[in-house]
Amino acid sequence: MTEIDPYVALARLTVETYVNEGRVAHVPADTSEELLNQRAGAFVSLHAHGDLRGCIGTISATCPNLAEEIIQNGISACSQDPRFRPVRPDELDYLEYSVDVLGDAEPIDSPDQLDPKRYGVIVTKGWARGLLLPNLDGIDTVEVQLAIAKQKAGIPVGDTKVNLERFEVVRHTRGGEPRIEG
Repeated sequence: MTEIDPYVALARLTVETYVNEGRVAHVPADTSEELLNQRAGAFVSLHAHGDLRGCIGTISATCPNLAEEIIQNGISACSQDPRFRPVRPDELDYLEYSVDVLGDAEPIDSPDQLDPKRYGVIVTKGWARGLLLPNLDGIDTVEVQLAIAKQKAGIPVGDTKVNLERFEVVRHTRGGEPRIEG
């Protein structure tokens, strides 16, 4: 059996505690120093049967540490993603988990500085802001990456007068496989 990544283990504990018990999970006593001492934006992604089931995150740190960031975003991913109904207890064994920890965003001058496999993108115009993580299935070109990020922000896809930022992530997936395939 594969050893579970501590980031993924915390996301799974969070979602299962919230869905089954309706409460926020406590940070476990054996949580690594890395999770307790680091601050960063993070996204928790849930998939079921190969399809996205929830994905919520923060661009930069909003909590005192990364463990609490994962807990906050895990609850949001399973219960507050506006694209999906809340996760039910009977779905838990079919969920696949991943946690993306975001590096610092850096402004860029041109889409030529993007690579959808390596960099995520943040598109901003006024108060509208859309983010798309890197290295997502089916997102193979900068044009598609930007179109989706603009759509998420409510910015017309053809609008080129936007501010662009890029960022890298560390994606944690080890041990996040569903308990039951199918």
